[in-house]
Amino acid sequence: MKRILTTLLSLLISALLIVGCVEDTAFVLPDDDTTQNPDGGDGGDGDDNDGTEEPKPVNPDYPDTSWAAGELDWVFDMGTLAEIRISVTEEQWNELLKEYDRDSDTPMYIHCDAEFKSKGEVHTFEDAGLRLRGNTSRRRPEGNGGQMHQTDNADWHHCHFMLNLRKFQKDDAHELHNVRKIHLKWHKDDSAYCRELYCYDLFRRFGIWTAAYSSYCRLWIHVEGDSKPAYYGVYEMLEAIDDKYVKRRKELFGDHKHNLWKCRWGATLNYNDMGSSSIHFDDDSGANYTYELESNIENFATAKAQLIEFTRNIMQRTGQDFHDWIASVCDVRLLLRTYAVNVVVGMWDDYWNNSNNFYIYFNSSDMDNYKFYFIPYDYDNTLGTSSNCGVQSDAGRHDPLRWGDTGRSPLIGKILEFEDYRKIYIEALNELINPENDLFYYQHSIARINGWHAMIRDYVVNDTDEDCEIKDRPAGWGNMHDYRVLDAGSSMNFFKVKAASIPKR
Repeated sequence: MKRILTTLLSLLISALLIVGCVEDTAFVLPDDDTTQNPDGGDGGDGDDNDGTEEPKPVNPDYPDTSWAAGELDWVFDMGTLAEIRISVTEEQWNELLKEYDRDSDTPMYIHCDAEFKSKGEVHTFEDAGLRLRGNTSRRRPEGNGGQMHQTDNADWHHCHFMLNLRKFQKDDAHELHNVRKIHLKWHKDDSAYCRELYCYDLFRRFGIWTAAYSSYCRLWIHVEGDSKPAYYGVYEMLEAIDDKYVKRRKELFGDHKHNLWKCRWGATLNYNDMGSSSIHFDDDSGANYTYELESNIENFATAKAQLIEFTRNIMQRTGQDFHDWIASVCDVRLLLRTYAVNVVVGMWDDYWNNSNNFYIYFNSSDMDNYKFYFIPYDYDNTLGTSSNCGVQSDAGRHDPLRWGDTGRSPLIGKILEFEDYRKIYIEALNELINPENDLFYYQHSIARINGWHAMIRDYVVNDTDEDCEIKDRPAGWGNMHDYRVLDAGSSMNFFKVKAASIPKR
């Protein structure tokens, strides 16, 4: 028996050596070394293992996230309901109301004090900054236009905030486990209190390290003079996508000092549109530019030229030339796996279908020598909240291979024209819906959401008298009102309907 096993082993080794020596002249997609090992090494030989535990396998789909340990993993913990208390003077609060009345897009910060409580720790911050956020969702946080704060009789409104701990005090004491900014979002149009949080959690489960971190929290705001703080209810807190976001991931990006763009509606990455698109840097004016440079703004002219040249290459390169070029400037596998999550959650208000809601980062300012990264953003209109938009009317059943108008927003559609790239995308979609994986499969998803609801359910009633009940419904303004996320027996369970739309391998 031993001789037989030895012979079989020798034959297997010989076969592997023969396969390894076959010359393949076809184009090979470059390995993503930074995904496999963010430190840039070859993975090591296991010398650090003391024999007490098995070494963890290197898996390019689930990269090492130790860079987030003690920082993002602590602050944005989906298993903990953090508490945030903000205190402002009446004068400062009224300044915010007056500024909103003057310009609802105002980027103005007011001074505040903040307290963050989680997992037995309490962190306090004096003289932090608070401002309003949101585009079409921006609201006045109290009363109607022209009305100032009504002490102990305020008409509170849900709205989005940005809490910037270091806005006015630039020291390490004004950081929360190395986090400086927290985007506080109310669950607008999502009575199920789960959509965006589910999506960001799914990105992380799927190894998409470019996705921001998010989790639940409870929010109070106390205006000086009121007998008690206003309880705003259960909010989402979200990692800000800015230069700090890039710096945390510098080993994965390869460099953190270059060009981060925020891309809003109309950002097609289509060279033919660039002449009519607004391209600018973040100038603190509150203006909404189509392409807005968020970092390295002192080199705006160079960054703008690079962006335009990138879109020219997308449009004008074709065939094998485009195939090889996109692999040289982009981790195609990461991009397509990111987009597989985007499509499987039904994100129609995105780049491909609606030229909206994403960031991009270039890790070099060189016109030709760089890596481009797509950063997913803004996922509240998902999981059955659908709309007649772009080429879509049903985000659950729409063809994942024709998600948008490639003639208008060309990047993803042009990549999927190639069989090897299309295979990456289809395999990712099937991996997401596979019942054996704790990813998008309906039973796993429902269990995950039910667990979060058990944590927050007793706390959703709030002083705004808005969104005081968890309901399994999509947004009322949408065009598909029958989708459900928690009813496993429904023929309109979104997870089941979407899985049925996925092409087989």
